[in-house]
Amino acid sequence: MKISREAWNLKEESFGPLLPYVLDKDITDINFNGTNVWVEHLKRGIYKVPVQLSPEFVSQFSIRVSNVVSGQINKYNNVLEAETDILRISIIHPSATNTGYAISIRKTPAVMRMSEGNMIREQYCSGEVLTFLINCIRARMNMVFCGRPGAGKTELLKFLTQYIPKEEKVMTIEDNLEIHYKDINPGANCVELKVDEEFFPYTKAIKTALRQNPQWVLLSEARSVEVKYLLECFSTGLHGLTTLHTDDTRKIPDRIQNMMQDAYAATRLENDIYSFLNVGILLRKKVTEKKEVVRFIDQICLFDRVGEQNVRCLIAEGGKFISGEIPENIRKKFKLGDITDPFSDTGTAISSGTRLITGNMRRKG
Repeated sequence: MKISREAWNLKEESFGPLLPYVLDKDITDINFNGTNVWVEHLKRGIYKVPVQLSPEFVSQFSIRVSNVVSGQINKYNNVLEAETDILRISIIHPSATNTGYAISIRKTPAVMRMSEGNMIREQYCSGEVLTFLINCIRARMNMVFCGRPGAGKTELLKFLTQYIPKEEKVMTIEDNLEIHYKDINPGANCVELKVDEEFFPYTKAIKTALRQNPQWVLLSEARSVEVKYLLECFSTGLHGLTTLHTDDTRKIPDRIQNMMQDAYAATRLENDIYSFLNVGILLRKKVTEKKEVVRFIDQICLFDRVGEQNVRCLIAEGGKFISGEIPENIRKKFKLGDITDPFSDTGTAISSGTRLITGNMRRKG
């Protein structure tokens, strides 16, 4: 069961020995597996912390959360969920596990963790890649951010929202609030839709958004058949951003087709994918020799439908541009956005004062 942020009143002391990790801004996830507590740190990755949770504390914590949501957790109601604007708590009752209570606390703060200067200094991406992605937003491209869990898909999506003009109406669609569009873009014209599987499912939310006359639709994650309705939104001239799980940008069309319920629907969707999705970006994370977690942009792939042909162009891999070839309709979008060279036409200053250094790669087309 989920509750609104307005109804949340769990006090800090209720978290007991977990509180220091809840308050640590660099820790994104806290997980108790019935025996040990594991956390995920933005820089240090996943590691076990020296905390022992007594059976009494775990039971009391579960009861406190259940009281907040006016729910129950027992063998008949074996999963309990509660959500605020910055925390998402999930508890599994021992009757449904072989390891005792399982507790997961996910932190989704309304902050912009990334900045232009930090992205370049920390080698998250090159200046040329950063300029290209900003120009994709300026040209109102439909973009998909992909990668494995924890790669930072939503963080990059959030970062790029600052380049959407504040007067252009944006509608975000999420079941778990992570984008926080209004908080990270003060004064922006935005409506945040909250999905509920029973009363307000994804398909209804997307259709509802379309009737609200937005310029942008941001879907937190494409998981199932709702992506078909998202593409229908794009076909009407709306612009949008979304994320999905895959490990290669070239697999995005196949991944979307696999979300359909039958092969016939998947086949019919193929041309729409190439027609209305423009850019795919792959995020990766790796552990360095110093045991630090580093996230970075790996691939950029462009999609287009030219005549009767579906075109897929991988223009960046390993964080570097390998081609300057831009498909016909993508070039037209840049031109409409008054962008002559998407690789170097900044149109916006880097906030840190870092000069974007572009390569001498020959541009095709």
